[in-house]
Amino acid sequence: MLKKFVPFAVFLFLFFVSFEMLKNPYTVDYIDAMKKDAVTVSASKDPLYEELLQKASEYEVKPQDARIDKIWKSIPGYNGLKVNVEKSYKQMKKDGEFHEDGLVYEQVKPKVHLDSLAPEPIYKGNPDKPMVAFLINVAWGNEYVEQMLPILKQHQVKATFFLEGKWLKNNQELGKKIAADGHEIGNHSYNHPDMSKLTSGSISEQLDKTNAQISETLGIKPKWFAPPSGSFRKAVVDLAAEKGMGTIMWTVDTIDWQKPSPAVLQTRVLSKIHNGAMILMHPTDPTAKSLDTLIAKIKEKGYALGSVSDLMDENRLMK
Repeated sequence: MLKKFVPFAVFLFLFFVSFEMLKNPYTVDYIDAMKKDAVTVSASKDPLYEELLQKASEYEVKPQDARIDKIWKSIPGYNGLKVNVEKSYKQMKKDGEFHEDGLVYEQVKPKVHLDSLAPEPIYKGNPDKPMVAFLINVAWGNEYVEQMLPILKQHQVKATFFLEGKWLKNNQELGKKIAADGHEIGNHSYNHPDMSKLTSGSISEQLDKTNAQISETLGIKPKWFAPPSGSFRKAVVDLAAEKGMGTIMWTVDTIDWQKPSPAVLQTRVLSKIHNGAMILMHPTDPTAKSLDTLIAKIKEKGYALGSVSDLMDENRLMK
């Protein structure tokens, strides 16, 4: 009789335990939290843990909100850094002593972002971000586009190509090749007018026709607009923003359309390079001949190279 009762008793016990777990779905989480608290309490008695708690604030960096500068207009934000004490402790526990290389960080996002600012042109990235971007405006120079693409690919550099709508309509295969290489595609108007002298209706037409051509040919919706020759007025910036695009300018100009020697072009760029720089170029002979050297020397100076979107991104570059 007793042997028959034991399995039944075990069943009842398991049933009631399961029932209690169902009544309190947080039981498992609670147990896990208790274990974690126990580990933390244990760690808190370790002088290394106490040292970490005391020093953590010394290594933290406040995030920077996006802002509108009086001179440089829209400036993107930049993530801050916070020390993850628990992960840092686990990292340093192996050696039993505090060392900076063992610090584990978490990025902290700013409260104000670029897309929440009133529409203003963008000339550069955040001044603390060691990255630069190539802006390549294309309305002609097909043969030099063909020369530049393999160099960019060799160095694993993604640029932002601002395409004229009319050019793309007539050069769809080359446009597809640019996009297939992973480069960002921007709007450069439809037929290269002086945007500052157009009516609002004509501005919208230039933007819409180019976006439609880019969408039809490449299946892409541009995030950025670069006005031809850098000519614009407030209505251009506002209308571009209404269509989901930021207006992009530059801080370093190759002036490659004047056909300088490669040496002059390289000196012009490298003497002015800085955190957040946006470098304006076109598909020209001197640019094609300078590109390999420019990329190598920019990297030697410690800068990363990325697209406009990479440069505007708030993520902090980590070593």
